[in-house]
Amino acid sequence: MRYFKTTRKSAKRTIVDVCIYVFLAIISIVWLFPFLYLIVTSLRGESTAIVSYLFPKQWSLDNYIWLLSDPKSNFISWYINTLLIAIVVSLINTLITLLTAYALSRMRFKGRQGLMKFMLILGMFPGFLGMICIYYILNAMGLIGTNMSIVGLMLVYVSGSMMGYYVSKGFFDTIPKSLDEAAMIDGASRSKIFFSIILPLSKPIIIQTLLGAFVAPWGDYMMANYIVGRGGSEFQTVAIGLYQMIDSNQKMTDHFTHFCAGGVLVSILPIVLFFFMQRYYVSGITGGSVKG
Repeated sequence: MRYFKTTRKSAKRTIVDVCIYVFLAIISIVWLFPFLYLIVTSLRGESTAIVSYLFPKQWSLDNYIWLLSDPKSNFISWYINTLLIAIVVSLINTLITLLTAYALSRMRFKGRQGLMKFMLILGMFPGFLGMICIYYILNAMGLIGTNMSIVGLMLVYVSGSMMGYYVSKGFFDTIPKSLDEAAMIDGASRSKIFFSIILPLSKPIIIQTLLGAFVAPWGDYMMANYIVGRGGSEFQTVAIGLYQMIDSNQKMTDHFTHFCAGGVLVSILPIVLFFFMQRYYVSGITGGSVKG
């Protein structure tokens, strides 16, 4: 009798597991289909417009060649601009975030709790709410529609760095404060402790912060178009350039496959970064969520 009950439970569990796996497989197919469509369309050689079928009748790399070599394409310039912005912003953003997190984790001063709550609440509001104010400020500084607009865009991305302190602070809370105290007894300053002791122990949170700060400007369109999009094509980011490539019916007919090829090229770098650094990224998130 007990054998039949065990067998029945085992069969029921098997059915449940099969249903779960089938559901997850369907979700995976739905999730991966846009990526598959983007890739196969970028390799289509018979037409540059939208077509009613999925797989190309003629496979070709002409779309990639056009993006990277044709004089009408500024893709390389857009890519370099975006890469420059993402690298500079990620480095500055990471430094500011980690310094803020370390100060709030280790130091005790008047108004500390209020400051933390204020930054946490302020970070809940989307950045585009201040776009009008940001526009007038940057325009007065001569950073809109000029060759310095990239600098203005960097300033906007970096300006909210302190708001991302929370996960980093949680990670620093897990590092024993006795290390700081021992170093201070030996005469080390706060900056010496931070750069020589804490940072070498904080590789996961550094990677996690760097990747998050890198990806944010890499794929941003709204703020970038608002600040950089009014300038010349050579100063635009890749998101703006690719959108303008298909912003009319005629352009959609002439450049849709070029747009898909650009989307594939843009996605390669973030995928590679996440692939090689994912274990540090996961460690940084889980380590930073232990304490708040």
